[in-house]
Amino acid sequence: MLSRLSELIWADWIWFPEGHGWADLKDHDGKVFPNPKDLWATIPIALCFLVIRQIFERTVAIPLASLLGVSDKQRVGASPNPVLESYFCSTSKHPKQSSIESLSKQTGCSVRQVQRWFRRRRNQDRPSKLKKFREASWRFTFYLLAFFAGLAVLIDKPWFYDVKLIWENFPKMPLLPSQYWYYMIELGFYISLLVSVASDVKRKDFKEQIIHHVATIALISFSWLVNYIRAGTLIMLVHDAADYLMESAKMFNYAGWRRTCNFIFTMFAAVFIVTRLIILPFWIIHTTFVYPLTLYSPFFGFYFFNGLMCVLQVLHIFWAVLILRMVVKFLPGNDIVEDERSDKEETESDDEDGNCEHREKSRNGHVQNGHTVLNNNHSKRD
Repeated sequence: MLSRLSELIWADWIWFPEGHGWADLKDHDGKVFPNPKDLWATIPIALCFLVIRQIFERTVAIPLASLLGVSDKQRVGASPNPVLESYFCSTSKHPKQSSIESLSKQTGCSVRQVQRWFRRRRNQDRPSKLKKFREASWRFTFYLLAFFAGLAVLIDKPWFYDVKLIWENFPKMPLLPSQYWYYMIELGFYISLLVSVASDVKRKDFKEQIIHHVATIALISFSWLVNYIRAGTLIMLVHDAADYLMESAKMFNYAGWRRTCNFIFTMFAAVFIVTRLIILPFWIIHTTFVYPLTLYSPFFGFYFFNGLMCVLQVLHIFWAVLILRMVVKFLPGNDIVEDERSDKEETESDDEDGNCEHREKSRNGHVQNGHTVLNNNHSKRD
């Protein structure tokens, strides 16, 4: 039963055009082809990336942050309050006005004190600027090296200049050693990102990032299985072309280098739009989705691959909108760029005491409407 199901799932007619199949990917005459078992190598590579990242952040990123002047302003912590803490953890981090008034009555704090307590408590959970810098510097280093390594892999290949050649002799294109390592390293890195996403800085596009990582891993893995290697290397290069610029702009943003950040971000926006919204859809996706129909009849693998490409393209459009919003914000006033996806730290006013301690009825006063009424021997601080 299971063997029959396996044969059906991996049938040649599902994943390959008519007249081709898995037999075409058998090594022969000294020619090596992609092997599904090779993908297991990406697991230890991903684990190595996780270890190397920790070493890099401690030995390179932190000293670099100090050199660039990255510093965190001291945060005032929220005072211990079991009632508010319970509501914060179990109900909502952003209580409505009616809930704030109710909590005020329960704790004996003023409404403004409760509001300030929640602001401080939310700020406690936000990642520090140094943590953001460490993450950005790690990704910058990888994307920069990956882009130039990919460029070195592809610069002498004819399909780098004529994209239609990615289908020449398909699927009987031998695998080159440089393509093998390019694939394994890229896939291992994206797996490491998916593993570390729980501890990384969470941004407003967290769900989109998860979708992107999963779609990218599926796309790279599938293109390896069916020998879409040439198309896969072009897609990875196009993605890496802009990512290192984005991460470097973040680094200078956290360091407070306004002009440098704005200049790099402008370069990033231009490269992103050209590579993700022009080159990718009108050159690469056109060659993987439209051009093959002149060579082969449609098959499931064709639709599956291009379906993943469309998912990525929708995400690119989503991020392009965010990028343009940031460009519009900083160009007129020449202000520093702020990541639209970041959860910004809330500021506090100085007109209200932030300490919110539980006050009980006593002989000196009692609680009314969420405010502590004190006798004439005490001053009122609210």
